[in-house]
Amino acid sequence: MVRLDRPLQLEPVFKAKIWGRQDLSPLYDRARIRVVPDASTSALASPAAPVGEAWLTDDAAKFVNAPLAGMTLAAAVAQYGPELVGKNWQGSRFPLLAKYIFTSDWLSVQVHPDDNYARVHEPGSLGKCEMWYVVRADAQAGILLGSKPGVTKESLRPAFEKGKSKGLLNIFCPQTGEAIFLPPGTIHALGQGLIMFEVEQNSDLTYRLDDFGRIGLDGKPRPLHLDKGLDAVRVDLPLYRNLPRFEFREPYGSRRFVLASRFFAVEELAVDTPASFSGSPERVEVMTMLAGAGTLEAAGDRLPCRAGGAWIIPPATGVYRCVPHGKARWLRFYVPDLEVDFRQPLVQRGLSSADIGKIVFD
Repeated sequence: MVRLDRPLQLEPVFKAKIWGRQDLSPLYDRARIRVVPDASTSALASPAAPVGEAWLTDDAAKFVNAPLAGMTLAAAVAQYGPELVGKNWQGSRFPLLAKYIFTSDWLSVQVHPDDNYARVHEPGSLGKCEMWYVVRADAQAGILLGSKPGVTKESLRPAFEKGKSKGLLNIFCPQTGEAIFLPPGTIHALGQGLIMFEVEQNSDLTYRLDDFGRIGLDGKPRPLHLDKGLDAVRVDLPLYRNLPRFEFREPYGSRRFVLASRFFAVEELAVDTPASFSGSPERVEVMTMLAGAGTLEAAGDRLPCRAGGAWIIPPATGVYRCVPHGKARWLRFYVPDLEVDFRQPLVQRGLSSADIGKIVFD
């Protein structure tokens, strides 16, 4: 009988994008990866196509080590259910979609609907709440986030139709290590020169609002979704960017509580010496290495780790060790109990309710 009681490594799925890049350092060696073509753009079917995304928890991502070696994440969820994802998760797919994003140009301006809108207008699909963590930002990097004061949906439509919405949207220069929370309804776009980590509800439901008049590699404009997109837009939303960094010393290095919502929580672990952790009996967790190298050790296994990798921590996992080769940085993410996982630990570390509310979103 298969027992899921140890970290399980996933091989990311690399996706070609018109705005992607060839250089994926420091996370990946471009020459060693296989790229999945963009089905909507035949010109991106070449093995040399620019890579825009590395999906860590894609349905098609395959496990590397026993006992699930060669099995896709979707197949494992279907076969093992709560043993893999935890008894608290009731969905048919893995609870979180996580990816790294590599940009050489502006992405389209987008918005995601919430679950209620998706339930009515996109049957069978979840809405999408997401967050960004800035892994690297070049000097010229920028993001568009939310509309400027006084901008209405009525004024946005003609700007979207003409490919000229940038003047109505807020533009920011993101900083490495910055965290950004994007609740449904937030207008957003990534610019060039960025490496981002993104985690979200496991949904790819996106409404494209403005592609700046760009012609795709197939010679055709990419379609817009203005009616549904403008339905989903919320111009009244605050902007949750450059969130405070609540980082605390630990015996192994440091732990940062990056942000949490009811859909996902993200922590950053700086591991300077071997660190022991335990799986969570109620849920699945995921680890990804941001920088460095080392091993992940549990139940007699020693998995080599390097930046860009992803490891599933099933609920039955006991103690496991992160052993850095020098220094390493990890992100740990999961579907949280907001009180137990974030609020209580932050109160114990001396933070006020007001401060906690700056990174915990109900």
